[in-house]
Amino acid sequence: MSVLESHVASRRAPVRRRIPRPYLSPGVRLVLVSVVLVALIACFLFLFVRGSFAFAFPRRLNMLGAMVIAAFTQGVGTVVFHTVTDNRILTPSIIGFDSMYTLMQTLMVFVFGGTVIANTEGIPKLLAQTALMVVFATILYRWMFSGKLGSLFLMLLVGVVIGLAFDSISTFLQRLLSPTEYDMLSVKLFGRLSAVKGDYLPLAFGVCIVIGLILWKRRHHLDALLLGREAAMGIGVSHKRELTLMLILIAVMVAFSTALVGPMTFYGFVVATLAYQFAGSYKHVYVMPMAFLLGLLTLVLGQFVMQHIFYAGGFLTVIIEFVGGALFLAVILRKGKL
Repeated sequence: MSVLESHVASRRAPVRRRIPRPYLSPGVRLVLVSVVLVALIACFLFLFVRGSFAFAFPRRLNMLGAMVIAAFTQGVGTVVFHTVTDNRILTPSIIGFDSMYTLMQTLMVFVFGGTVIANTEGIPKLLAQTALMVVFATILYRWMFSGKLGSLFLMLLVGVVIGLAFDSISTFLQRLLSPTEYDMLSVKLFGRLSAVKGDYLPLAFGVCIVIGLILWKRRHHLDALLLGREAAMGIGVSHKRELTLMLILIAVMVAFSTALVGPMTFYGFVVATLAYQFAGSYKHVYVMPMAFLLGLLTLVLGQFVMQHIFYAGGFLTVIIEFVGGALFLAVILRKGKL
């Protein structure tokens, strides 16, 4: 265990007994998870093809692309969010992205009618929704960090309040919709991996690659943020600059993921929690790839089982949210605090 890992471990929880050295190194763990993931992807793409393979394969490939985007944005985004907030229970959704997405979709249907959802599908709508959510997050960050009383926890508190306000407005407007319009709206309010169009994927991959390169280049700065504000500044890291940059990158990832595949509130929390257990290290060079690999593995395995064993592939995101919520409550009850 390195000096950085030992210091971070001592900050997280006091160690009363010697922790045994892990049997597998973090690099070996990444390789093993990658091998299992490749096997699962092959099974997902090529097994149980009913009918025309030329018809089924592109659909499965598009779904796999959506899973890659969701796994990277939600998994890696949650890990980075946990680092900058120094809290492994909070999720990026606490800032209000899911609530803002729901409010935007509800307002569109309320003002223009239910047909507007189908008539406005395309990359311009995706970019517009993402831009609005990123602008909202940027204004919130600038407002919260510019004043004398500005702090990260104040920003999180304001984000919770704004999210509750958005939810209240959305619920009120949804009650005024006709049953037909509400049915059309409800399709957009749940995660939908199978409904992502292939035209969106090149743009989504481009955004993820750019953000991934930035995070990989600054992985050592993220390790320094784990030490705390004073320690990070003591070794030459600009804490406020890194914090603001990471929050903006998180905003872009979560906003893009929400606009592309829909809200997935607890999915990132589940993936990040598993990554901490399986990575075998506090270093982001191992934790971030592990979060991505486990996130993709969870989606591929879950979709394969639900689709070919239970014949209910459309319910995967609902089950993930249910399991994630249960895990969230279990962690809170075990820790006894947020």
